[in-house]
Amino acid sequence: MSQTVGDFIVARLHAWGVTRCYGYSGDGINGVMAGLRRAEHGPRLIQPRHEELASFMAAAHAKFTGTPGVAIATSGPGAIHLLNGLYDAKKDHVPAVAIVGQQARMSLGTDYQQEIDLISLYKDVASNYIHMIADPRQARHLVDQAMRIATAKRAVTAIIVPSDIQDAPMEEPPAAHGATFSGIGYSAPVATPREADLDAAAKILDEGKRVAILAGAGVKDAVDEVLALADTLGAGLAKAILAKTMIPDDVDYVTGTVGLLGTEPSADMMAGCDTLLMVGTRFPYAEFLPADDQARGVQIDIDAEALGLRYPTEVNLAGDAKATLAELNRRVARKTDRDWQNKLIEKTRDWWNTLAERAQIAADPVNPQALFAELSRQMPDHVMLTCDVGSATNWYARHLKIRRGMIGSVSGGLASMGNGVPYLTAAKLAHPDRPGVAMIGDGAMQMSGNQALLTIAKYWREWANPTAIVLVLNNRDLNQVTWEQRVMEGDPKFETSQDLPDFAYDQYAQLLGLTGLRIESPDQIEGVWREAFAADRPVVINAYTDAEVAPLPPHISFEQAKSFMSSMAKGDPESAHIVRESFRQMWAKWRS
Repeated sequence: MSQTVGDFIVARLHAWGVTRCYGYSGDGINGVMAGLRRAEHGPRLIQPRHEELASFMAAAHAKFTGTPGVAIATSGPGAIHLLNGLYDAKKDHVPAVAIVGQQARMSLGTDYQQEIDLISLYKDVASNYIHMIADPRQARHLVDQAMRIATAKRAVTAIIVPSDIQDAPMEEPPAAHGATFSGIGYSAPVATPREADLDAAAKILDEGKRVAILAGAGVKDAVDEVLALADTLGAGLAKAILAKTMIPDDVDYVTGTVGLLGTEPSADMMAGCDTLLMVGTRFPYAEFLPADDQARGVQIDIDAEALGLRYPTEVNLAGDAKATLAELNRRVARKTDRDWQNKLIEKTRDWWNTLAERAQIAADPVNPQALFAELSRQMPDHVMLTCDVGSATNWYARHLKIRRGMIGSVSGGLASMGNGVPYLTAAKLAHPDRPGVAMIGDGAMQMSGNQALLTIAKYWREWANPTAIVLVLNNRDLNQVTWEQRVMEGDPKFETSQDLPDFAYDQYAQLLGLTGLRIESPDQIEGVWREAFAADRPVVINAYTDAEVAPLPPHISFEQAKSFMSSMAKGDPESAHIVRESFRQMWAKWRS
């Protein structure tokens, strides 16, 4: 049989180093599926339960491997379902390639069944590159362009493939005018700013008396360099949420995460600094940065469009974080006055003590902070961590004390629910010898996590290390949004929109052939975590937690306090319980 366009696409992905694709079949993509079936050397198709889960897995693949994630779906509804995970990749600036089916060329423009204008639909999410293969001779350069641009720009690209083209005989471009002969391969350059700009940045950092550093996901390959610079400058080092697992928390001057999910020492550092260095971050919340006339600013980012975006930085360094930080380390002088850094170290130690005390506060039935505090104590070296979006993100951001060698991620820029289980699954497929833990609220679990567990049940027996733990915070509440209603809107909990049904997540796991464990009281926490890490298969922990343990911000503003009291005065159904639990947390802070 001669090679089809579908066969060629699959072979070309393999030539680009793609080992796995994440997708779901349908008649609009069957020609590519046939190519995957016939391929002797891969890539392998991983089949989730829904196209959205496939695109989340592709995004996670990029995050946990550094290579483009490839998502495949049929035309119409399949293409639509891919969008959420693709936007997750776009917003977190990781490479992903979508290969999407379309109706046959002769039917296009007739409102045919499942015909959608996919170019228009995808022109935002794949704004860097989207094209349709209308001729077999385009297949070579369209695949090459999609892969190269996704890799080079850390972006989402898309190829639309009509069904008749997929089954058509493959043709190479002719030796004629207008033909293009593309090739594979890309090696990223190491971009370094101009010497004069580096000198200017070093001068600002040298002159600063109270230097704060905020690092984001762009610091992934420059951790040693940013730690060395913080040490030299006597600075504190805060982390945006995507850098949570990149920078270890056992370094004294690492103050933890920043923002609404952040720590008190990070907030105090931002409020008191006179110099701010931002590295590889587009942290969006200006209210958690220094006032715009408070500090002199320097920013490093590989994307020039990110420079000066969130803070009026004086010197903007467009370049690779590792190389640029190395140049700054060569230029700055070691500060002899360590008073600023020592105060931050003391505040950070006090903060960890405060968190430990908050985790011990009694709740009804279980304080969620206690679950994360115990996980922090038990999680092994080289663990992979994924966290869904919701109140779980608060406890993940604060209570887990990260050590070197651990990796993890969240849906940062998009902040989409439903990422936790597919992220964990993709991480385990990429690193089957490493243990993994996903932390998920019951809202996200009911939204799509239960379906995603089926994919774990399908593939886990292939993993050298079967440890894959899904912690479900079962509080029967869309908890993060409930607290936003109270604190941001000043409204009581709207039970109709917020209450969730109970679900036996542990028993459901057992139906799938996994291990199901349950936590209903604080004295079970330590033992259940030990049992989960020792299990011979993936585990779901159904943890019944108290929804009224407030995810307190680092500092409570007057407006937040006013809105909170307003929500209580308007008759929140849990007002007495909330006030009691909030007082206990604040008391833990005052005692420490």
